[in-house]
Amino acid sequence: METKQVLKDLISESIEAKKKMLEDDQIRNIEDICDKIIAAYKAGKKTIICGNGGSASDSLHFSAEMVCRFEKNRAALPSISLSENISSVTAIGNDFGYDASFSRQLESFAQEGDIFIAISTSGNSKNIINALQTAKKLNVFSIGMTNADGGQMKDLCDLCFCAPSKKTARVQECHILFIHLLAKMVEEKVFS
Repeated sequence: METKQVLKDLISESIEAKKKMLEDDQIRNIEDICDKIIAAYKAGKKTIICGNGGSASDSLHFSAEMVCRFEKNRAALPSISLSENISSVTAIGNDFGYDASFSRQLESFAQEGDIFIAISTSGNSKNIINALQTAKKLNVFSIGMTNADGGQMKDLCDLCFCAPSKKTARVQECHILFIHLLAKMVEEKVFS
């Protein structure tokens, strides 16, 4: 197949996945997630977010949108990406095992009323599963970002955005859109 057609097919696939986000059940779920994050910020709480690989970059992206800004100049919002401190990630990995890389940090930073956001395109990353279990123990509300079926993490999250695709690249593309939707709604509602 020629390159031009491959590119068109990939772009079409991405557009189709995002179109599925327009379905009523998806929109209601996104609204519920927005409302929960907005309420936490209005109550003076923070978001804590993590992921592996590309999802680690997405966690950094979300945190930066909250701390810096998305589209409007406004006060900074507290957000921590557990993926950003490589010294902590590697020390925990060395001393406790990589599966504790996020749960150990969550024990340190999370307080009741905070929102924990866990990203895993498979829904089955062991360190993400462990962090979600830790969030439950700490009584911290958890939001998942995963693929169409949700994997193991879906049942551990209080709310879960399941990107409407099973292909990792399409899931990540939907996750970026989702992050931008959250950032937009947080800015609009927290600073209205």
